[in-house]
Amino acid sequence: IKNKSIEEIQKEASEIIEILEKEANLENSIEKYQRLILLNNCIEQKFKDKSNKILKKNFQILTKPLSKT
Repeated sequence: IKNKSIEEIQKEASEIIEILEKEANLENSIEKYQRLILLNNCIEQKFKDKSNKILKKNFQILTKPLSKT
């Protein structure tokens, strides 16, 4: 999962949701729910990582001394 893009993970999650919506027997769905939770956690982590990168970049820009021209 870690090598997949956010879009790929979201697509897989959507596919699982579609399957779960059609499934009548919840006992047959436990593995799919577990996978969905795993995907959700991965998406959350990827968003946190991207957010941290943006914050670091902005911090570097803001703390960079202004050049005199």
